[in-house]
Amino acid sequence: METRAPFVIVGAFVLAAILAVFGFVFWLHNTSGVGARTAYHIQFRDPVPGLLVGAAVLFNGIRVGEVTALGLAPNDPRRVNATIAVSPDTPIRPDTKVGLDFQGLTGVPVVALEGGKDLTGSAIATTLVAEPGAGMSMTQAAREALRKVDSVLGDNARPLKETVANLKNFSEWLASKTGRLDGILGGVERMTGANEPVVKKVVYDLPAATDFGPPTATLKGQLTIADPTGVLMFDTQKMLVAPNLDLPAFAGAQWSDTTFKMLQEKLIQSFENYDIAHAPMKPNDSVQPEHQLLIDVRSFQITGQAAGDGELSATIGFGARLIDKDGKQMAAKLFEQSSKLDRPDPAAGVTAFGKAFDAIAKELVPWVAAGLSSSETDAAAEAPHALKSGTQKPAIPATSNTPRGR
Repeated sequence: METRAPFVIVGAFVLAAILAVFGFVFWLHNTSGVGARTAYHIQFRDPVPGLLVGAAVLFNGIRVGEVTALGLAPNDPRRVNATIAVSPDTPIRPDTKVGLDFQGLTGVPVVALEGGKDLTGSAIATTLVAEPGAGMSMTQAAREALRKVDSVLGDNARPLKETVANLKNFSEWLASKTGRLDGILGGVERMTGANEPVVKKVVYDLPAATDFGPPTATLKGQLTIADPTGVLMFDTQKMLVAPNLDLPAFAGAQWSDTTFKMLQEKLIQSFENYDIAHAPMKPNDSVQPEHQLLIDVRSFQITGQAAGDGELSATIGFGARLIDKDGKQMAAKLFEQSSKLDRPDPAAGVTAFGKAFDAIAKELVPWVAAGLSSSETDAAAEAPHALKSGTQKPAIPATSNTPRGR
């Protein structure tokens, strides 16, 4: 009896170990334990390669049960019926999607359930219908896609062959028209400026006229300088060069503003340097001018003979008109000044433009002042005669010499 006791103990231990292993395997394949289950029937319309009884059932990637039965539908040879048992709290709804998923390197098939949008209700008659193609593996899906592509290519072999032939003919035609195409592309480049090198732009400013000396005549009344006018060619920031000149150095030279705006501003500054107390202003809603100075630009560019054949000059020319508050012209005059360039580059051009503008401003400003003073004198002389003749035309009031701001 004593020799048999150890064998009984060893046998009992081995039997317990085997039962433990079976219990672990059962627990591993049934995470819900031995609790209550809800059975659902699934209808697959396609083959389910590799699906076995005991395969896992996943809902949104979480295991909720297993496959309990598989069988062929007797009335439809293409359909496969499966039964699954899942936890009662699994939210299976009428719109729950059913498919197969292949996991791991070996591609073990499992039933994959995916939740829909319905928040309430349950599957109708506890039967779910898998989507078409749900049982296809990646290899099968790729093979099916290639089969469809091959079918499309086979059905359209002739049109594809004609298309390839047309492309060949078109490429041969393009090769024969290479010279013309080069000409067309060259024209497009010239039109858009794509063939021109990138030019670095340099901004220059025009200095206002200074050193007028003591005013020879006071600026009478409120004067405004309207926006200058002229041909569109001069309404630009570029430092213009006459068409007959080839001066690449001026390609990137430009003014601080358009020619018209800069000329207006520099004339106002020149008047301020002559008589700051009575200098003109730009037209605006708050100013009621008694007189206006209108400028029409005729020239504002580098002029001269062809490059190397003569001297270059910076030329400024414009017509000036004095207008009274009734729109009548009081005086008009043409102004033009030129200054030679020391060398053919933008810096020398700016210096020459500055000299020409200084000379033309020193001619324009006293002329305007004299015209305004003459207007005041004529108005004062007409006043007594108008009163004696019984007319009601009032005289223009004399402007006080007391300094006033703009």
